[in-house]
Amino acid sequence: MQGVIFDFNGTLFLDNDKHILAWNKISIELRNCRISDKELHNHFNGVPNQLIIPYLMGRKCSDKEIQYYSTLKEQYYREYCLEDITNFHLANGAIPYFEFLIEHHIPMTIASASIKDNMDFFISNFHLDQWFDISKIVYDNGTYKNKVSMYQQAAKNIGIPIDDCIIFEDALSGITSAYQAGCSSIIVLNSAHKRIEYQQLPGVIQVIEDFSEVL
Repeated sequence: MQGVIFDFNGTLFLDNDKHILAWNKISIELRNCRISDKELHNHFNGVPNQLIIPYLMGRKCSDKEIQYYSTLKEQYYREYCLEDITNFHLANGAIPYFEFLIEHHIPMTIASASIKDNMDFFISNFHLDQWFDISKIVYDNGTYKNKVSMYQQAAKNIGIPIDDCIIFEDALSGITSAYQAGCSSIIVLNSAHKRIEYQQLPGVIQVIEDFSEVL
């Protein structure tokens, strides 16, 4: 291991229920129905907003439409996060693992499908600048085609070839993207409770319940 890249939502912060609440609210507004479990698994988890919104609308969308609904969804999401004070914290074992990586001079960063407003929200509330170089964090700024390109950029940002990095993920789409990006050392946080399924995916070397297992 020469470098580490973390997905954020569902990996470093267990917030899947908040995303579901927010996307369901948007889905009801756009198509008068909630999101199915199959849709959530295949079209939402780990997917950038710029791809989700056209899916919900069932057509190609203008940049203005994508921006409007993306901003609205994330506003709902942040409200749900702040309401759930008990669970508004980083994943168990994450901070000791950050400190371990820093102690051993292992470069690390975050590659998240979150938009800038959300990433700023996380940086501020979780004080991520204690452990990460904020300038090297990759997020959905509208220029990335998909999570594959995000992971490739994250590896460049820390100056480590992606095949020499470990990527931490939690979602099927994110795991697939990490592998397609060139990483064959993927550790999955089992926040979706799909251990058997994830263990069989290409590139997955370990499935964990929290970060204490990798220390």
